[in-house]
Amino acid sequence: MIDAQGIADILITAERERKGIAQISDDHPDVDVATAYRAQQAFVQSKLDAGETFVGYKLGLTSRNKQQAMGLDAPLYGRVTSGMISTYGDPVRLDRFIHPRVESEIAFLLARDVEPPATVASVLAATDVVFGAVDVLDSRYESFQFTLSDVVADNASAGAFYLGPIARHPAELVDLRLIGCVVRVDGDVAMTAAGAAVMGHPAASVAWLANQLAVEGEVLRAGQLVFSGGVTAPVPVVAGGSVTFEFDGLGAIEVYAA
Repeated sequence: MIDAQGIADILITAERERKGIAQISDDHPDVDVATAYRAQQAFVQSKLDAGETFVGYKLGLTSRNKQQAMGLDAPLYGRVTSGMISTYGDPVRLDRFIHPRVESEIAFLLARDVEPPATVASVLAATDVVFGAVDVLDSRYESFQFTLSDVVADNASAGAFYLGPIARHPAELVDLRLIGCVVRVDGDVAMTAAGAAVMGHPAASVAWLANQLAVEGEVLRAGQLVFSGGVTAPVPVVAGGSVTFEFDGLGAIEVYAA
């Protein structure tokens, strides 16, 4: 049976070589989620060993539709490092990724630790500011095909992240559930959604994360960023194209490839 470090080594190589691989579960169907999270830690540790710093977390599978498609009743999480944070306005470099896709998120910058049992109210009280954000997904698996253990080990398909140009304290906004996002692909409206698409309230996914980490002996800390999950569905990034995410009250982020 393959161990967590063995899984991480496969994913590290796939990322370095920018080559999609078959699902690890194809050859190792007995890998459980706990082992997958240990593999995720080893995968991310390779980045920290290379000089990156730990920034925070990202949530995945935060909509009921995505959970039902995977046969799940809860989200999953990945870890974010400094090397994943892209500069606002910079392009998505296609020579860095395998097959990037982008989706809209609401990101939380924490002012205080989030103690369990966390709730929407306690998360909002612990939040310094929120941003409109973009999650650049880049699964290391061919055609974005994976099981739960596969995607957990693959750090929830984390590739890169953009923070929007405007930071607001939650109290300055109407209601995070009602924050709308319009997605334009090459200028044309492709989809719209609101913050409630993320577990009914974006802060609910952050609360879930804080409570899940507590079970594992960890704490969601002041100063950490949390990307709360996709508000809209992912859109492929293609050479010569652009995707713009327009957030109510939080500005716009245009993403293009280079």
